[in-house]
Amino acid sequence: MTGFAQVRGQVTPQLAFSLSLKSVNHRFLDLHFRLPSDTDSLEMKLRRLLKEKLARGHVEVILSLDRSGTNGVALNRQLIAGYVAAFRAAADEFEVDGEPDLNVVFRMPGAMESGAEKSGDELETAVMACVEEALSRLNQMREEEGRSIGTELRACMASLDKAAAGVQAHRSTILRSHSERLQSRMQEALGAQVDKERILQEVAVLVDRSDIQEELVRLNAHVKHFLGLLDEGGEVGKKMDFLLQEMNREANTLLSKTSGLAGEALKVTEMGLLMKSEIEKSREQVQNLE
Repeated sequence: MTGFAQVRGQVTPQLAFSLSLKSVNHRFLDLHFRLPSDTDSLEMKLRRLLKEKLARGHVEVILSLDRSGTNGVALNRQLIAGYVAAFRAAADEFEVDGEPDLNVVFRMPGAMESGAEKSGDELETAVMACVEEALSRLNQMREEEGRSIGTELRACMASLDKAAAGVQAHRSTILRSHSERLQSRMQEALGAQVDKERILQEVAVLVDRSDIQEELVRLNAHVKHFLGLLDEGGEVGKKMDFLLQEMNREANTLLSKTSGLAGEALKVTEMGLLMKSEIEKSREQVQNLE
């Protein structure tokens, strides 16, 4: 589910930060971090916490630092002093003229210290103290979207249930159509000399195999289970996805058993296609649910 949350915090008078969480739909939990350098420990703690609190979604975590004041950046005097001393010692030893170039010195790793570098532990503590608030805001927005999706899913299930009831109402017509078609074909194939009682027995067996009652019963059970999961709440997205796959399988079987029928039985094909349409719409929405 989609959502966005942002919190701000203060580490020192010279260092503030902004933590943003952005979530979009994804079948699994996919975490991406955009953090300042030298914050590996913080990233591991954030990753562990987010895995505990979130189950699905492509989540982007962005930490931005705001340095202000004259003490935002300081010199690493020990490093610079060591470089200058080594430069002059080498110049004296090899009897060459020259002075250290500050531009070169400042480009050395670690020559400039930021407030964040001197306050690494404080930054980590401050950020972790704000994560819960950010997650709460993110989940609030995700829950609002979830309620909207839940309403749409209930509408799809109501339409699916109505179509199944319509198919059930035509079940006797379907069986009669199967029986008449099979009797006609067997009579044509075997001729008039074949015992009609024998034909009726064979037709009864074939019609029984073509009965759609089992598919309708299972479909109805899946719909009830699906609605129960919606009422239950929690992490139900993957369970719903599995149920919809089963519903789609029942709808396909139903359509295959009723293919080729004419007259009133043809309406069953229309209802079966409507079922598949509602199931597909539901599957698209369920991918977004956690």
